[in-house]
Parts: sequence; structure tokens; C-alpha cells
Amino acid sequence: MQTQPAIRSDASHRNPISARHPRHMHDDVVDAGALDQSMQMMGAVLTYPRNSEIFGDNEAADYLYKVVSGSVRTYKILSDGRRQIGGFYLPGDIFGLEFADEHTLSAEAITDAKVLVVKRSAITALAGRDASVARQLFTLTGRELHRVQDRILLLIKSAQERVASFLLEMSERVPGAANGIELPMSRQDIADYLGLTIETVSRTLTSLEDSAAIEVPTSRRIVLRNRPALSRMNG
Repeated sequence: MQTQPAIRSDASHRNPISARHPRHMHDDVVDAGALDQSMQMMGAVLTYPRNSEIFGDNEAADYLYKVVSGSVRTYKILSDGRRQIGGFYLPGDIFGLEFADEHTLSAEAITDAKVLVVKRSAITALAGRDASVARQLFTLTGRELHRVQDRILLLIKSAQERVASFLLEMSERVPGAANGIELPMSRQDIADYLGLTIETVSRTLTSLEDSAAIEVPTSRRIVLRNRPALSRMNG
């Protein structure tokens, strides 16, 4: 019989053991179909403090993860010491899906986060028996591949185009955002995601604010004042 993980307040438990019926099932995990229901039944919600590691690159990719609350970043430290952020994951997003047996990126909690953790082999076995779960898993894999392709295209754009694209993306993804976005990530995170320096990101935001495309009330809050202009910059 599988053991049941405890919900802990630190991330030293980066390799949790999944449970068939964990004690702590949270109402804020969104019900979004057979795959999501299965993850809730077979997984457990773990708590990760801000900036704590969830998994490291080259570690065995034994688990699949879903953000319940908070936010997560994936990243890789390059040979010259620079950090390249691969993606940001917000409530409802699934991450840690790999095409090999090891993680190619590391994952950290940006803010205090609750993450649903499920044994990868359990989901794979279920997909072999349930066509609906298999289709959703295939869709999820395709979505991640599309995201990687978009990242490649993003990194050949100008700084202004990259920042405009990022703001439009976040306006669609941040819960409750319309034209006002509360960003969980820092300017340095944004810079490392867009392949820019933090100085370039700050200058570009100032330029967009001067042109009345956006308003920046605080370092984490961005108001999109002219979405059509940002869309034109995005190409």
C-alpha cells in the first residue's frame, strides 16, 4: 500500500510519495476534466515557501505538478553563470512534464505556493486505460511544445516587442487580470525570461509608459492603457 505524504511548510521533501487518497484535498484545485480529477485523486498538495526548490535539473522526472496557488518558475543556470527562465506557471498550470526520464530545467516557487504533486507513472498507466485522460495528456504535451516554439520566436524579437508580448501574455494568464496585472515575478525574473538585462526591461517599461501604452503604478503592477498599440508591437 502506498504511504500518505504529509503537507509540510518547507521544500526539503522534493521527492514526495504520492497517495491514492491524500488527506488534504483542497477546494481551490480547479476541476477541469478527467486528467485534473485523476490528479486530485492520486496526488497530494504540498507547500513550498518563496524561492524554495521544487525539483532540480537532471533529477529523475518521477512526478507531475500542478500549481494550486502561488506561482512557479522553471529555469536553467548556463555555463557562464547566467540564469535563463524557461517559463512561469500560475494557478491551474501543470508543469514538470518531460519527454525524457530527467528534468531539463529546475523549478522554484516564486511566491509561497501550494502544488499538487502526482506520480508520473500513475498518470501514464491511467492514460493507457482511459482514452479521455490520454487525449488530455496529449493536448497538454502539445501545448508545452507550442509554448517552447513561441519562446524561440520571442527571443529573436526586439526588446520592445518582447516586453509587449510578455505583458499581453500575462494579462491573459494572471488570475483576475483585465487591463491591470499584478505580476508575481520580479523585474529580474522578467529579464531572465525575455533574455534581456534588467536595465533594458526597466528602460523599455519606462518607454512604454511615456508613450501611454501602459501605466506602472508600482514595480509589480502594470496597467495596459493601450492594448491595440501593444498588440501592434507584438507583431
